[in-house]
Amino acid sequence: MKALLMLEDGWSCECESFTGEGETFGELVFNTGLTGYQEIITDPSYKGQIVMMTATMIGNYGIRSDEDESLRVHTEGFVVKEYAGEPLDASTVSRAVNEQDFPRYTQKGSNTDVRFFHSIPISSLAHHLYSHGVLGVEGVDTRELTKYIRERGAMKSGISTRTLDKDTFLEMVKGSPDIIGRDLIKEVTADRPYLYSEGGGYRIAVLDCGVKISSLRELARRGCRVEVFPSSISKKEILESNPDGILVSNGPGDPAALTAVVELVQGLIGVVPVFGICLGHQLIGQALGAKTFKLKFGHHGGNHPVREETSKKVYITTQNHGFAVDTDTLDESEIELTHINLNDYTLEGMRHTRLPLFSVQFHPEAGPGPHDTLFLFDEFLHMVELHRG
Repeated sequence: MKALLMLEDGWSCECESFTGEGETFGELVFNTGLTGYQEIITDPSYKGQIVMMTATMIGNYGIRSDEDESLRVHTEGFVVKEYAGEPLDASTVSRAVNEQDFPRYTQKGSNTDVRFFHSIPISSLAHHLYSHGVLGVEGVDTRELTKYIRERGAMKSGISTRTLDKDTFLEMVKGSPDIIGRDLIKEVTADRPYLYSEGGGYRIAVLDCGVKISSLRELARRGCRVEVFPSSISKKEILESNPDGILVSNGPGDPAALTAVVELVQGLIGVVPVFGICLGHQLIGQALGAKTFKLKFGHHGGNHPVREETSKKVYITTQNHGFAVDTDTLDESEIELTHINLNDYTLEGMRHTRLPLFSVQFHPEAGPGPHDTLFLFDEFLHMVELHRG
């Protein structure tokens, strides 16, 4: 089905929909990941954005029901150069299940773990997008368009199979909502508190600004009792759960628009240990008095080099954000800058010099991407342990 991709500055491209008819608007961003399209489209951090993959073919290994990062697709649209069609194995795949993913099974009368195989159904990317009402298009020179965005910056865009007149659609794109100043986390946060994992260890409260299942899973794997709270929760309600530590999660959009959530985070700092990821890092920065700013085209992908400032080690990280904390507005007598992005030298991590608090801009839980920094969840729990005494 014929489709039209349009940017707000007038750049346009005729392409084809592989998910049927539709019309959608959002900020166009590019992701440099070679794999992981399923985790990307189900990451709530992409709410309000149309995602374009720089890899030349997407969809060849399909969609597995156990790899979504949330309960739905959050991208406003999906752009690829070539859609692979049906996955190579369109029925099921069998894999040895890790006991960290599922309860441990033991042989009767023995302490030996039983390794078993679990059949996981595979569907197509097109079906997954269609079932969530998300438009996907192919036939775009994604690398040319990526260079264009790198030069001119991320901007409002639209995709349509219904409005193919360029002048008409350009006016519609210009009139679509801007990501700057919008509160997008209210569209992705939980409706009410829920218990993700009973656990028997530390009680961790997760402030859900658009949390990925991978973050919850990493805490549960470490034996934590994980309770998730919507971003609209009050300080009193979250502290009534008697948490040993609080994770301020990733999420979408402009942190400067989230005044109420910043005030909540500000009230939690110093009361219990706090760890922030991605948007959580930006919210913590604002709670400490800093300002945030919009990046030209953001960081989206699984190959971003980040230097840890104490050890000078370089980690390859997964990132997905369009805003950053302004280091010039941080009080460096109280805040240690722990991580720096080696592509553009923006802030990637910080730690309070007195209070139990640290945060990172990248995603240590990856999904997709490298697992170089998974140990940060262990550092968080170590901080929790020290605070408990």
